[in-house]
Amino acid sequence: MQNRLEKRVPQRKCVGCGEMIGKKGAVRVVRDKEGCFSVDPTGKKSGRGAYICNDVKCLELARKGKKLERSFKCQVPAEIYDALEKELTSDK
Repeated sequence: MQNRLEKRVPQRKCVGCGEMIGKKGAVRVVRDKEGCFSVDPTGKKSGRGAYICNDVKCLELARKGKKLERSFKCQVPAEIYDALEKELTSDK
């Protein structure tokens, strides 16, 4: 049984590789009510979100397989992929 003082880490599924990861170990992409996309490093913006691991390989898999488009059920602008790549490479 889990200790009552321990906090459970929220798990999210990476759209690139499909693995379950901790919420803090991922970058969130958000589509708001107006249909505008943005990268959400804080994970607190309102709207529909999809998560990608902090790994450029997962981003490449998501781009190649159009997995963000499948997740949001609409076209994702190329600028979002570029912003994600910049976010992932700036951490390292």
